[in-house]
Amino acid sequence: MARWMVRSLPVVVALAVVAVLATLGFSSTEDPVVPTTVQLATAEPGAPQLTGSWKVEKVSTSPTSFDVADAVGPSVGLYSEPDVPYEPKPSLANPTHEGLPVVFLVLEDHDAWLKVRVSSRPNNLVLWVKRNEVSLRTVPNRVVVEVGAHRVTVYHGDDVLLQAPVAVGTARTPTPLGDFFVDGIVPLSGGGPYGAGQVSVSGFSDVLQSFGGGVGQIALHGTNRPQLLGQNVSNGCVRMADESITAVMSLAPLGTPVTIVA
Repeated sequence: MARWMVRSLPVVVALAVVAVLATLGFSSTEDPVVPTTVQLATAEPGAPQLTGSWKVEKVSTSPTSFDVADAVGPSVGLYSEPDVPYEPKPSLANPTHEGLPVVFLVLEDHDAWLKVRVSSRPNNLVLWVKRNEVSLRTVPNRVVVEVGAHRVTVYHGDDVLLQAPVAVGTARTPTPLGDFFVDGIVPLSGGGPYGAGQVSVSGFSDVLQSFGGGVGQIALHGTNRPQLLGQNVSNGCVRMADESITAVMSLAPLGTPVTIVA
């Protein structure tokens, strides 16, 4: 074989390997990850050592925006399916009997109809409302209450904005679990059992049909007994320090999703 042919063989083989890898999908049009620092050291010919660090962009896996619907008239109709009234409660008065505006957490948008989470028994009630009976907006954060860990966390996407200890329900009056949303915010002067304020949640006690003149609805609220935080001592509500509930009131406007887990 001619010497020039022998010398060209490595080049031909290398080109063939590159072509095969490209065919198998090893080529990409995406921009390569750019290293922030790189060091190349060669101990001996043919044995390079590459060290360095590469900056990896953090990608959020959680939403940073949630759709909320506010009732715009004196009442809003409730439907089990579009055009099928919800027989147990065909409408909600706006404002509520407590004087709070009616709000829904939007789960699906179907043009003239919205699938929404409703603040009403049974817990986690999902119904439909007409789009022309509400106005839409968005909220940026979500709240997670961990009953077993006695902890509340406010997230924006995957970022933690607030994390604080809480007290939760007793074994006889447990804090209900599920997916809810903020349906009322009431600042208070402090000093009482509800501390600096309460954030009403669209969840209801599983054992108390009424409490304190109300309908057994739970809330996140402050406390005048912060020494009980971290314990199971409430009638189902989530108690926290006054500075924590004050922060939650500013971070979790009406409609903010609230998930309560074991």
